[in-house]
Amino acid sequence: MSPASFRVWAVPGLPEVGPGDDLAKLIAAAEPGLADGDILLVTSKIVSKAEGRITEAADREAAIDAETVRVVARRGTLRIVENRQGLIMAAAGVDASNTPAGTVLLLPEDPDASAAAIRAGLRAALGVEVGVIVTDTFGRPWRNGLTDVAIGASGVRVLDDLRGGTDAHGNPLSATVISLADELAAAGDLVKGKAGGLPVAVVRGLGHLAGDGSAREMVRAAADDMFRLGTSEAVREAVTQRRTVRAFTDEPVDPGAVRRAVAAAVTAPAPHHTTPWRFVLLESSASRTRLVDAMRDAWIGDLRRDGKSEESIAKRVARGEVLRAAPYLVVPCLVTDGAHHYGDARRDGAEREMFVVAMGAGVQNFLVALAGERLGSAWVSSTMFCRDVVRDVLDLPAGWDPMGAVAVGHAAEPPRERPEREASAFIEVR
Repeated sequence: MSPASFRVWAVPGLPEVGPGDDLAKLIAAAEPGLADGDILLVTSKIVSKAEGRITEAADREAAIDAETVRVVARRGTLRIVENRQGLIMAAAGVDASNTPAGTVLLLPEDPDASAAAIRAGLRAALGVEVGVIVTDTFGRPWRNGLTDVAIGASGVRVLDDLRGGTDAHGNPLSATVISLADELAAAGDLVKGKAGGLPVAVVRGLGHLAGDGSAREMVRAAADDMFRLGTSEAVREAVTQRRTVRAFTDEPVDPGAVRRAVAAAVTAPAPHHTTPWRFVLLESSASRTRLVDAMRDAWIGDLRRDGKSEESIAKRVARGEVLRAAPYLVVPCLVTDGAHHYGDARRDGAEREMFVVAMGAGVQNFLVALAGERLGSAWVSSTMFCRDVVRDVLDLPAGWDPMGAVAVGHAAEPPRERPEREASAFIEVR
């Protein structure tokens, strides 16, 4: 049970902290009445100063670059990044305030270890068992305003996992995990303030929150983070992560995800305000097998007429078996309704090419959107060599031209590293 009340106060009288200072001794001298069960909230700036995390930086941006692992979002000069401590925050936590001109403060190398060191020092100095939380100021998605959060912890439970319990009305709790350490950090900031020169606060009356917590527990794993990237970064990530997948697991494909990808596909540009895309979704095993078998027979017939050896035919047909192994197939089709007819081969050929380019843009949108849904795909052009067969098997209108087939599923293994392509090799400037 939580207590009905607790007390929180800022610790006055702390001197200016410099490299090599023993924070535990400074805190013990300023607040000798600490008791078992108290929780200290220590601003990261003084931890950084004591640990010598001050660096000369004529260019703060260079310091941010050095602390950045991954850019999450960028707008103008503002960057939200993942830093070397695994935290996602503005400017990697590099701070140019409360430090001499020409220098910046970096976050502690290991905030959990910093919290543990302060806790051990207070135990040695005062003989008390306290919890310690190292705090820093964060902005938050969807919310205006800043608040303090925990970036390091020792001797405190940082999360209260209520999943599996029930609320006051007996309703099951399936997703409720309380961020205790962040709530404590915010409470401490109410009394410390941002400009009051009071970098440490004490909470008394919440001794039941003692435990073996680590602030790293609070960083959401990448696989569970639905908002891992900013908008433009997410688009680039989806494009670069779009890879051809040749082996799939047995995990079923969510039809809703495919339909969302189709919705993205049909936003592609097209000539004359037309909509030249049609996507045939093969959701049953029977329909997929029927199509792949019919195409296989057509390919073999073509290859034999080309004089290919049986060994060569077997190898070529095997490359198309990715379609048979996939748990879901999509056949994009081109429809040229609305095309202009000029009556000469040159202009009519260019007209069709415009529609084909629009179809390619739609297929690329589709593949990228599938990647955004965490689905693997492989575009295989084989249906274009046996369009009549495909139309017959799938009972398609005569005016629908199958433009390949897309195998869709969950990748059975990570894709191979793709060789870097230098953009300048594909650019000509006039």
